Amino acid sequence: MVFVKSPDNKTLILNLNPSTTTRQALSLHIQRNYLIPIAQQRLYLSHRLLSTPENDAVLLSHLGVSPNSTLTLHVPFLGGMQAPVAPKKLEFLGTRPPPNYVAGLGRGATGFTTRSDIGPARSAPDLPDRSAAAIGVTAPPGAAAVGRGRGKGTGDEDEDEDPEEKGYDENQKFDEFEGNDAGLFASAEYDEEDKEADAVWDAIDERMDSRRKDRREARLKEEIEKYRASNPKITEQFADLKRKLYTLSTADWDSIPDIGDYTSKNKKKRFESFVPVPDTLLEKARQEKEHVSALDPKSRGVGGTETPWGQTPVTDLTAVGEGRGTVLSLKLDRLSDSVSGLTVVDPKGYLTDLKSMKITSDAEVSDINKARLLLKSVTQTNPKHPNGWIAASRLEEVAGKIQAAQHLIKRGCDECPRSEDVWLESCRLASHADAKAVIAKGVKAIPNSVRLWMQAAKLEQDDTNKSRVLRKALENIPDSVRLWKAVVELANEEDARLLLQRAAECCPLHVELWLALARLETYENAKKVLNKAREKLPKEPAIWITAAKLEEANGNTAMVGKIIERGIRALQREGLEIDREMWMKEAEAAERAGSVATCKAIIKNTIDVGVEEEDRKRTWVADAEECKKRGSIETARAIYEHALTVFLTKKSIWLKAAQLEKSHGTRESLDALLRRAVTYIPHAEVLWLMGAKEKWLAGDVPSARAILQEAYAAIPNSEEIWLAAFKLEFENQEPERARMLLAKARERGGTERVWMKSAIVERELGNTAEERRLLDEGLKLFPSFFKLWLMLGQLEERLSNLDKAKETYELGLKHCQNCIQLWLSLAHLEEKVNGLSKARAILTMARKKNPQNPHLWLAAVRAEARHGNKKESDILMAKALQECPTSGILWAASIEMVSRPQQKTKSRDAYKKCGDDPHVLAAVGRIFWHDRKVDKARSWFNRAVTLSPDIGDFWALYYKFELQHGTEETQRDVLNRCVTAEPKHGEKWQAISKAVENSHQPSEFILKKVVVAIGKEEHAAENSKN
Repeated sequence: MVFVKSPDNKTLILNLNPSTTTRQALSLHIQRNYLIPIAQQRLYLSHRLLSTPENDAVLLSHLGVSPNSTLTLHVPFLGGMQAPVAPKKLEFLGTRPPPNYVAGLGRGATGFTTRSDIGPARSAPDLPDRSAAAIGVTAPPGAAAVGRGRGKGTGDEDEDEDPEEKGYDENQKFDEFEGNDAGLFASAEYDEEDKEADAVWDAIDERMDSRRKDRREARLKEEIEKYRASNPKITEQFADLKRKLYTLSTADWDSIPDIGDYTSKNKKKRFESFVPVPDTLLEKARQEKEHVSALDPKSRGVGGTETPWGQTPVTDLTAVGEGRGTVLSLKLDRLSDSVSGLTVVDPKGYLTDLKSMKITSDAEVSDINKARLLLKSVTQTNPKHPNGWIAASRLEEVAGKIQAAQHLIKRGCDECPRSEDVWLESCRLASHADAKAVIAKGVKAIPNSVRLWMQAAKLEQDDTNKSRVLRKALENIPDSVRLWKAVVELANEEDARLLLQRAAECCPLHVELWLALARLETYENAKKVLNKAREKLPKEPAIWITAAKLEEANGNTAMVGKIIERGIRALQREGLEIDREMWMKEAEAAERAGSVATCKAIIKNTIDVGVEEEDRKRTWVADAEECKKRGSIETARAIYEHALTVFLTKKSIWLKAAQLEKSHGTRESLDALLRRAVTYIPHAEVLWLMGAKEKWLAGDVPSARAILQEAYAAIPNSEEIWLAAFKLEFENQEPERARMLLAKARERGGTERVWMKSAIVERELGNTAEERRLLDEGLKLFPSFFKLWLMLGQLEERLSNLDKAKETYELGLKHCQNCIQLWLSLAHLEEKVNGLSKARAILTMARKKNPQNPHLWLAAVRAEARHGNKKESDILMAKALQECPTSGILWAASIEMVSRPQQKTKSRDAYKKCGDDPHVLAAVGRIFWHDRKVDKARSWFNRAVTLSPDIGDFWALYYKFELQHGTEETQRDVLNRCVTAEPKHGEKWQAISKAVENSHQPSEFILKKVVVAIGKEEHAAENSKN
């Protein structure tokens, strides 16, 4: 990219490579994109001219132009660097020619006249004469004549020359584009048509510019971003250094010299003048500080208990009060609108303000008076408006005048006897003894008001009296569901049943009453009630669902599915659309109510509604998973059961159903499901293996063997089944049977895993020679399987044959060049035998062969740290983070390497780069752990083990933290979760779990040993620091 500064001080951005672009190609690019001819281009680099003919075929890089260089473009006559110099005229051109002089006459030339001599055919526009003679100004004697410098004489012989003879008018404005005539139509009038034409052309220009605007702006934005990326700001370049400033001590800060002001304007000594303080100011200050213990003569007349008016600051309190009143009146005027003598206000909004009003000063009293006058105007102009009376009474209540408030609301009841709100407000303001009388008047005035009857019942203290009031209300309003519900709640079970019967007769369209009555009735009567309800409400699905629950509760589970099926058909006949989501929610509600059969029946009959045939599998599995997340296990089980009736041979659905039974079912239900699964899909290895594993975990080893035998009969050449049978025998301390199974597997042409398992068996049995033989034979068959090379090298290390181990690792790297574990094992062996330098060389070679591998970088950093090379390890860590900026394991190690004050900043940077990496989460959790922030540490550890449950190191950290700060319950929970997850990876976890002495140990045992190892490592680190 090259930048060119144009004559108009704009920077042109050219996306060119100086190493492949010649000087002539650069000029062509400028001409093509910016319409500047090559002949007029003058390109400069600093003060050196590049636009020379000998440089046309030279590359820009050879001329000293590098990427992001800035060239200067000069264009002659279009913004040159200096003003044009006037040409030097000959002396005789300024003198007056002799009389009768004809140019060229002596050479035989004759005179002729052209159109340019006589001007255009049209007459010049009539312009006012702006000469000095026309204006009436007389030139002083001896003054130079006009045009003397252009060769005119001093005489008046040319004054009578007509502009028409010259062909142009000197006073006419010169146009830079069209010349002296200022256009062909300069004298024409600019009318509306011209204006409309100009507007059309302007719109066209704007439209054409807008079409290119997006591309131009996008290109400019891209060029600016590239420029900023290649030329970062100084603040961005030194951000990491500025972040490290907090490590400086106070002494380091004090040792930094202060920058002085070296500008020229401050080099001169400024003149400072000092003026003495006048005596009057000193005398005034002395009087202010003076303490007088005698009483003022003016205050003695009243015994010294009053302060004279003249000694207090003059404050016009009346004016302040009037100002507050004016402000309030302006606010109220904005709220109100005076139309033909009537004042209209919004009392509802004012009621809300009155609720929070508290009187704290006299000024607020005046505010209340203003509001009182306004509300008085409201009640007088519109006495039938109930909200005005309520607002006025609440205003008096806020002012503390309860009697006035009661009087006003009483007048409101008289003026607005049909308003419920006025009667309720009157009841609220009245005392308890008077409230009953007030509400009695209200229900007499409005006998059909449910709110007034409910308030009347609320005033009663005894349930019997409340029930009596509500029954009286039902006589006036028999179709009020609210009143029926209230009176039923107060009655006993028998009375409630009778009341609900009457309520269902009075309000037959309310399904809640029918369902409540059905719940109180006996089985036979409940069926009759639901039949009546179905006749009254044929489009209500809740009635059918309640009928199904009723049958299930009475043991008639066979009728549940028929009722739901018949109900859906009846609803469809009534024109009701079956909402699949609503019915699924009803199924979950039925499950929560304990009606499992109803739940399954609803799912069976509605799961297909509105689902395309090709989307059934995906939709049903998603519905089951969502139900599982919400805790609706029976609903999810019902969905899977229905799906398995449709997709009998889909292994994924069988697996998800098995996982559901494993998590929330019993061993018997899981075994039955897996038995069904292998019946329909006999070639699914995972289903056979899951069934055998569940039997093994339950302690039924013979059943597990039987399942594996059946699986082998169904899939005779399955290596997974062979290995599962081997593991079953090996974990149950049957090495001979395991060895025999592996021998048969090798005879049948087993893969590299069979040879590896065979070597593991011999290693644990202590048969070194047999182990070596199996590894050698396996490497001959599978030379690219790195685990066999690792096992052979580890065997040689255990036997102290370090040279052979080194040869094994090197030979393995020839076949498996990208195996990181082989590189790490070789480097560790070299460090142990030949020291750090040899290990450093091997790790460097490994990084060259396998770039951007965080494990190799981490091994190099730790090797330097083990030998005390703190500076080298920091340098390597910085390079590692540059090459692998999103590696969580490197960021976690970097956080552990820095000091405690720097860990928070480093962890913040790590979280920005890879916030979802479990290594970073665990490292941040350790920081909170050390800071005693228990809840935060527990949360971060929980996130780490949730994201990567297979890494045992995180479980060990979490368990160690709970042992220190948690309860027995939390410790047991972490332990159980770890056992369930069965972690297999982790640096410390693998080192302990794969040790020979720890084979066949459960996850709980390995977890506790890893916790002990972490504790020893932390203790050793603290001792090394001390």
